[in-house]
Amino acid sequence: MATMGATPTSDTSLGSILEQVAKEKGIDRKILVETIEAAILKAAQSVFGPTRELEARFNEESGQVDLFQYMTVVEAVAEPEREISIADVEKHKLEATLGEELGFQVFWRPEDAERAREQDKEFGDILKLKAGRTTFGRIAAQTAKQVLLQRVRDAERDLIFNEYKDRKGELIRGIVRRFEKGNNIIVDIGKTEGILPFREQTPRETYRPGDRIVAYVKDIDREARGPQVILSRSDPRLVEKLFEAEVPEIYEGIVRIVSVAREPGARSKIAVTSRDADVDPVGACVGMKGSRVQAVVQELRGEKIDIVPFDRDPARYVIAAIQPAEVHKVIVDEADGRMELVVPDEKLSLAIGRKGQNVRLAAQLTNWKLDIISESKFKQMEEEAIHALQQIDGVSENIAKSMYRLGFRALEEVSEASTEELAAIPGLGGAEVADRIKAQADTTMERLRQERIRSASMRTEPLSDRERLMFIRGVGDRTVVLLEEAGYRSVEDILREDEDRLAIRTGLGIKKARAIKQGARDFVESEQKVLEAGRADAKRAAVAASAKQA
Repeated sequence: MATMGATPTSDTSLGSILEQVAKEKGIDRKILVETIEAAILKAAQSVFGPTRELEARFNEESGQVDLFQYMTVVEAVAEPEREISIADVEKHKLEATLGEELGFQVFWRPEDAERAREQDKEFGDILKLKAGRTTFGRIAAQTAKQVLLQRVRDAERDLIFNEYKDRKGELIRGIVRRFEKGNNIIVDIGKTEGILPFREQTPRETYRPGDRIVAYVKDIDREARGPQVILSRSDPRLVEKLFEAEVPEIYEGIVRIVSVAREPGARSKIAVTSRDADVDPVGACVGMKGSRVQAVVQELRGEKIDIVPFDRDPARYVIAAIQPAEVHKVIVDEADGRMELVVPDEKLSLAIGRKGQNVRLAAQLTNWKLDIISESKFKQMEEEAIHALQQIDGVSENIAKSMYRLGFRALEEVSEASTEELAAIPGLGGAEVADRIKAQADTTMERLRQERIRSASMRTEPLSDRERLMFIRGVGDRTVVLLEEAGYRSVEDILREDEDRLAIRTGLGIKKARAIKQGARDFVESEQKVLEAGRADAKRAAVAASAKQA
C-alpha cells in the first residue's frame, strides 16, 4: 500500500494533552488515542462523504491525528471517490499497480495549508477535497475537544462507580455542600459528591451548607446525569445500619435484626433475635442505661424507636410488636394473613396509636394484616356473628357458639367450608347434616340478599358502591372486605377484571372469583333493572305524598 504525503510536524499539543489527561485521570492513553481517532474519522466522513475510504491515524512523532484517503487502482473508474484509474496513476507518476490501494494524506490543519494547496493543484481533479478542507479543520478540532472531554467525564464516572459500587447498602458520612432545585441536597462524600433527593429526606430535618450528615447509600446510578451516589435518610435500612454500627453483637452476627418498620422522623420498630441463648437481643440493642439506642435516636434527630423480640409464633410476635398496648385475645386467620387483636377498652387508643401509627408499624414489622378491636366491640361482634349463624335452619345457639369458637364468623364461611370441616363441629351430627347445613347456608344468604334488594328498592337516597357489592349473589361482609382491599370497590370494577387476576388479587380462588363475576353480571343484567324500577316507583310515591301534604 502506498501512502502519499505523510510527514511529521513540530506541533505536539494534542499529544501533550493526551499524556497529561492519561496521567491525571488514570485513563489508559491507548484508549484516549483510539477515541480521538474514531472521532476524527466520524467527522471526516460527515464532511467529505461516507462513501470515501478514510482512515484517521494518530501520529506519535507529531502528536497529531493524520487523515488518509485510500483509492483502489482500476482500469475504468466506476466509483470516483474510491477508485483511481491506472491512466491517472501513470500520468501523475505514482508508484502503484492494478488492484493496489493508493493512500493520500488529507491535509486539514492550518499549518498544512501550503501543502493542501499543492495537493489540490496536483490531485484536485481526482481527490475533490478542496471544498471540505476548511470546514473539516474547524469541525475536527471542535470534535476532538468535545470527545476528549466526554471520554474524560465517562472515565471519571467509571472510576467513581467502580470505587463506590461495593459501598451500596452501607452508611456513609459527608458534608452538606449545596442545595439544588427540587430541594435535593448535594453532599461531599470524599472523592465525589452524593445526592440526597428530596423524596429520601426525613420530614422535619433541616440542613445548612457545612453540616455533617450520615446517610444510607441506596444506589449507585451509573447513568445519572448528576451525582451517581444516591443517598437516603428515610430508608428503613438506615436504622438497621445505625444499630449495626452501635451494637457489636449485631456486627458480629450474634444478634440479628429480623425486620424494620419505619415512618421517617416519627417512629421506628425493629424486631431482633439472638443466636446465643445467653445474649438478650433487646438488651444488647438498648445498651447500658439505654446508651446504644439513644445514640441511634440522636442520629435520627429524636425519632422514637421500639425494639421488639422476634418470636417464631406469629401471635406472640404480633403481641410484642403492638406494645406498649396489652392484648387479651388474638384471633388468627392464616388463610388471609390477618389477625384480630382484642384489647381492653381503655387501651384501644394506645394500641392504635396516633393516627394509626402503632398498629400500622406493627403490621409492617410482622407482615400480618392487623385489626384492633376493643373488648366491648369484640363481644358485640361475637353476639352478632352467633346470631347470624343461628339464621341457618338447623343451627341451634350451642352449635352456633361451637362454630364461632372454631373460626366460623359469617354465613359465607359456612357456605364455602368443606363437608369435613363442618362435620368436625361438636354436636352437628356427621357428614349428611354438614351437607344440609351448607345448603341451608346458601339458601339463607340468598334470602337475606333478596331482602336487601327489596329494602333498597323502597329507598329514595343513592346506593353506595359497598351496598351494590352486597347485592351480588354469594357476597357477604367477609368477601366485600377482601374485594375492597384488593381494589375492587364497585360492581363495575369486578366486571372489568379478568377472572384469574380477580382470584389472585383477592385470594378467593378461581371458583369463587368466577361465581362472583357471574353474580355481578346477573345483577347488572336483570336484578339492577328491577331495583332501579322499584326505586323510581318509591321516589314517585314520595313526591306524590309530599305534594298531597302541601
